[in-house]
Amino acid sequence: MEILNTGIEGLVQIIPSIYFDKRGWFHEFFKASNLKPITGGIEFQQDNISFSPKNVLRGLHLQLHPSAQAKLVTVIAGSVIDVVVDMRKGSPTFGRPYQVELNSTIKNILFIPEGFAHGFSALEESLFFYKCSKEYNPAHETGIIWNDPDLKIDWQMTDPILSDKDKLLPTFQELLRKSVISR
Repeated sequence: MEILNTGIEGLVQIIPSIYFDKRGWFHEFFKASNLKPITGGIEFQQDNISFSPKNVLRGLHLQLHPSAQAKLVTVIAGSVIDVVVDMRKGSPTFGRPYQVELNSTIKNILFIPEGFAHGFSALEESLFFYKCSKEYNPAHETGIIWNDPDLKIDWQMTDPILSDKDKLLPTFQELLRKSVISR
């Protein structure tokens, strides 16, 4: 297992050790003892799998306190641009986006601490898997519009397929003005 620094405290990319033989391949996606130095021993409460055709964009989604979620995410099949934005009060990287291609060839994994907005765009038909530290709570849900002018995220697509809900998400500045999140 290789740990890659993202330049944002707590946000870590993991390249798993993959074992190949004549039957195919195997890797440990989650082993609490191996990941404890990264996750702090979080007990994950919910697993999700989503299927997205090419050009689907999901996000940027954020669960607020007390339902803030840490996530461990990967792509089972396909390839996505995975994007997070640091929304943690007082963080030196507050408001900073980070993006990485997650794909089923490398089988890379991203650990996302609590306090990050998260989304992804499907570069091809993709199965996306994520473990969450808390259960989803719609009462504590918010997010940031995908094409926020301040964040300037390169989703590697120009005309994404979005949910009606995601089309109505506020901009980063609107979210700050609502005092839901503050520096």
